[in-house]
Amino acid sequence: MTNAETGQFTFAHPALLYRTQQEYLDCLLPFITESVKADAAVLVAVPGPNLALLDEALGSSADHVVMADMTLAGRNPGRILGEVLSSFVEKHRDQPVRMVGEPIWPSRSELEYPACVQHEALINHAFTGRDVTVVCPYDVAQLDPDVIVDAHCTHPVLWQHGSSEQDSPTFAPDEVWARYNQPLSSDPTAVKYTARNLADLSGARAFAGAYAQWFGLPPRKTADLQLIASELATSSLTETGGPCRLALWRYDGHMVCEARDGGYLDDPLTGRRPYGSDNARGRGLYVVNAVADLVRTHSSPEATTIHAYLRLDETA
Repeated sequence: MTNAETGQFTFAHPALLYRTQQEYLDCLLPFITESVKADAAVLVAVPGPNLALLDEALGSSADHVVMADMTLAGRNPGRILGEVLSSFVEKHRDQPVRMVGEPIWPSRSELEYPACVQHEALINHAFTGRDVTVVCPYDVAQLDPDVIVDAHCTHPVLWQHGSSEQDSPTFAPDEVWARYNQPLSSDPTAVKYTARNLADLSGARAFAGAYAQWFGLPPRKTADLQLIASELATSSLTETGGPCRLALWRYDGHMVCEARDGGYLDDPLTGRRPYGSDNARGRGLYVVNAVADLVRTHSSPEATTIHAYLRLDETA
């Protein structure tokens, strides 16, 4: 959309607060069909049941919409912005882009939730000056009230069934991102390895491989863990000069790979841009976000800690 006063493209990021499937359809169907008629590129990334609901209701219009199951594409909230939304925008640079992204649903875990909120906060900085709209639905009937409070903070505009669009009086994305920039604790049972320079990267991969073998991880998971450890160490050493302290442990059905260094990751969008548009550390973190099932980051001027979670259940 275009700002009437300046003639410049403007980014829009409304939260849709819905209570029923009918409210969901009543609000989203016009948005999607009108976007298709206006020759916009349209992406719908929502959880599977809602995806099926929209697909059926759209009829032939669905042929002009790219659809993705957010429980798969966005299993790691840290990959949604770079690998799902931004990549779609870059593929359609010469078109208006309209997207529906539903990153939070009732079964999202408490462990995942802070990363979800930070993702929503960062969207507000990712598409400035672009003709892009991202509508984020929130199920008011099933989500915790605190989730809706956070949605008001991360979205400048609110949509509600039967009401006109309204500005959010509590919109403060940078403040809410900082509130969830929480310190991350290591496990006392963790095994550790310190990479002091790039020559130690082979040792980091061997360390991760040996630990995976010790716990009987299948080959694919072992390769994923080695890639995560290597990319975390590489991006850390490249950015800070080292050392990078790696640690591995098991937690709640996941393997956790931690990387700690003395650098300050002061750009929260690092690793959330399209791969070719980021710096060296960003490209490494992009890969980690793509492979891991969850990535949590805490950064301060004194240090940065990253936790990458890999599900141990091969069927997950």
